Amino acid sequence: MKPETTSKIKSSLWGAVAGAIIAMVIGFTWGGWTTSGTTTKLAEDAVLKSEATICAAQFMRQPNHVAKLAALEKVESWKRGDIISAGGWDKMPGQAQASPDVAQACNDRLQGVDKL
Repeated sequence: MKPETTSKIKSSLWGAVAGAIIAMVIGFTWGGWTTSGTTTKLAEDAVLKSEATICAAQFMRQPNHVAKLAALEKVESWKRGDIISAGGWDKMPGQAQASPDVAQACNDRLQGVDKL
């Protein structure tokens, strides 16, 4: 091979490598690309948020929800998840056992509820 050809091939390969790196930086920074780990975490957070909303709705659907909410607020914050689990509000319809973090997320959701 001629030296000019070798030089052109090397320049082309380095240009391709640099272009790939620049494309990845732009894609992950501004393009909205994510890794599978990030996507999994986002999906788990979305499921937890929706389950907490359902849990709060099940809690508020009780006929005496105002009194139960007042009683829940009097309990130490670290025990509230156990009370919600014992009441079964953290279980989703058709679910035998709730996910571990749903009760605490439900408690957090209930703390923002108006007492009407």
